[in-house]
Amino acid sequence: MKKVKKLLVILMFVLLFLLIGNKSDASSSDLKLNYLNFDAKIQENGDMLVTETWNIKIKDTNTLYKTFETDSDRYLGIKDVSVKEITDGNSKEFTETSRIMYHVTKDYYYGLINNDGDFEIAWGVGLDDGEDTRTYEISYTVEGAVGRYSDYDELYWQFVGDDFEIDAKKITGTITLPQSVENKDDIRVWGHTKGLNGEIYATDNNKIEFTINNFKAGTYVEIRTLFPTTVLTGEVERVYEHPILDIALEDETIWAKEANRARNERMLFIGAFYIAVVVIGILLIINTIKKIKVIKTRKEKKPSQEIIYFREVPRADSSPAEAVYLEEETKTDINPNRIGRIFSATLLKFSLEKLIEIKDEKNEKGKDEISIKLLNKEGILALENKDEKAIGKFLISAFESQEDGILTVKELEKFIKKSPSMKLMDLQEDIKQGTRIKLLDKKLIDKEEQDKYAKESGAQAMFIALFVLYICMAFAIVEGLGNLTILGCVIFTIIMFLNIVVRGIAISKLNIFTQEGIDEIEKWKGLKKYMQEFSLLDKREVPEIAIWEHFLVYATAFGIADKVLEQLKIVYPDIENTININTYPYMYLMIHTDFSRSFSNAISTSMSSAYSSASGGGGGFSGGGRRWPVAGGGGGGR
Repeated sequence: MKKVKKLLVILMFVLLFLLIGNKSDASSSDLKLNYLNFDAKIQENGDMLVTETWNIKIKDTNTLYKTFETDSDRYLGIKDVSVKEITDGNSKEFTETSRIMYHVTKDYYYGLINNDGDFEIAWGVGLDDGEDTRTYEISYTVEGAVGRYSDYDELYWQFVGDDFEIDAKKITGTITLPQSVENKDDIRVWGHTKGLNGEIYATDNNKIEFTINNFKAGTYVEIRTLFPTTVLTGEVERVYEHPILDIALEDETIWAKEANRARNERMLFIGAFYIAVVVIGILLIINTIKKIKVIKTRKEKKPSQEIIYFREVPRADSSPAEAVYLEEETKTDINPNRIGRIFSATLLKFSLEKLIEIKDEKNEKGKDEISIKLLNKEGILALENKDEKAIGKFLISAFESQEDGILTVKELEKFIKKSPSMKLMDLQEDIKQGTRIKLLDKKLIDKEEQDKYAKESGAQAMFIALFVLYICMAFAIVEGLGNLTILGCVIFTIIMFLNIVVRGIAISKLNIFTQEGIDEIEKWKGLKKYMQEFSLLDKREVPEIAIWEHFLVYATAFGIADKVLEQLKIVYPDIENTININTYPYMYLMIHTDFSRSFSNAISTSMSSAYSSASGGGGGFSGGGRRWPVAGGGGGGR
């Protein structure tokens, strides 16, 4: 079974590496072309009149643009630019401006040489804080688009460059010659795109059509065509004395071989992808079936006796940390958010054990101020409970920071907040480890079951992480691989999800506690329920007031001290007059002062916030800059 798990993990990583290796460049997430169509008409003199139709989803974008790299070997320039918006068949012409702008005014456009020396067409869409799907027509003339050679005329044009930043569901194009050739075979055509997902044909004696599905930003679309020199009857400006056919055939043969090799590699990837998905899917199904069988055979541990209310502390030597660990049935580590309450409750326990003294005095301004005095340093250092001893040592260091050896609550809060992160993390770890060791020594936790739970939980966390990575990447990557591949991904995703769910159920059935531990958990839950509801019970069932000093320690650890105090006042209406600072100092302070909030809650809050900041990682810069278009047929939004 261990070998199967290792194989499953290895194959999952192989699958992710395959997906990562096949990942395309990311596009601008605020822009998405539903379709992009090119209507290119070759003129008699070799110029090319192009109309681009953009049907585009736009979000939070002010300006759209397209750039053309200056290249006198391929064309002589761009002129006659116009931009229109098409709405319900009606067109609205944009107004031309002679000034380059980063953000173009809505319904304006320009076609100019930009700061990078490229020709840029940009137009204002005015959706800085909006979202819409719109259709635009961009028209322009490419001067000298066709080059004349001694044997053929050639159009070699990059309609979309690899700096184009927008994905497109579909790109289509039509190139129309000014005159027809005698035979379609006289028109030679080649298409180039990185994804190898396009088709191009001479569909008529004067027409070439091309289609690319699922175009990804960061790739390109190039069209190369040779046709007889008799097609263009005008004066062509770019003229070369040498023939082009043999050069083109040599180029295209090399590129065709590279494309075929790339296609074969892609087929290998798809094959490896399918094999990995099938093998992992089978292993996951087997693992899921085994986990279901485990769930059916695993018996739930139940308390020897069901307890509704428990009216005493379940174990005399229990610490507040142990009480929280058991009452919450913690299977791994104590929640860091509980550490502050545990710290506060432990200090109150120290007060009852005469290790420290907590009292309410008037400060220099005549206001009540709760202070803490160290009474028995040796007693704290001799504590048997490791979690309590860790808190005691931390408290001693706080006392030593004061010249008079007395701490006010505010001084203790400041000490906690100013303590080094590592010191607080060490304290937290000491509390966790000390609690776990004590419960193991008391045979309340089954070490073997605990190790199994930790191992299974770690594996589950890893599988969930892999699942999330797979979901984030798979469907975006396999979009162009066909419906069968997408269906396979859907089925595999369902199998993975079901496996994670079943594994989670199996893990939840694991119980790290022994029967003795289960029984003590029942008592702690019963005590908490009793403290929360004792005012509803017959007064004869309520213990003497003296017991409540001990109960309130654990009520503080459970976070219910305020509620318990309110109930005490209901059950004992004269309690404020019957207790005094000498007999019940802790309860007296809690009732006669704002002790619960000013001490217990204050310490709890400062500890929790300190741990939160201590457990966080470092931070870094974040920000954004203006994305300028780059040369090479780029385009996008800004």
